[in-house]
Amino acid sequence: MRVLMISILTLVLGFAGIPTTVSAASSNIPDYAKWGIIAVKETQTKYNVDILDYKHIGRSSLSANQSREQFKLWVRAKDGKQFAVYVNVDFNPNTQQLKTVQFSESDRH
Repeated sequence: MRVLMISILTLVLGFAGIPTTVSAASSNIPDYAKWGIIAVKETQTKYNVDILDYKHIGRSSLSANQSREQFKLWVRAKDGKQFAVYVNVDFNPNTQQLKTVQFSESDRH
């Protein structure tokens, strides 16, 4: 009886869904996440600011070998000034190689 209980317990725990949960969590990472990290780091480096908010605007295909991810970052400078930085991250969608990062500023939300 004890062996049967251990076997059933092992089976139940084996099907507890832990591997499914891990794979489900990793599949929830959006395609643009890699480029969003680059946008945030490059903005912090260029402007020496704190990131207050982050928004993915979208992806556009510029050509067969170039795509653009667009982000809007709301930032605060060291003097307290807040402003938006729009970041374009251009990359090769086939090789995932970064091409350029472009910035433009706005004082509007």
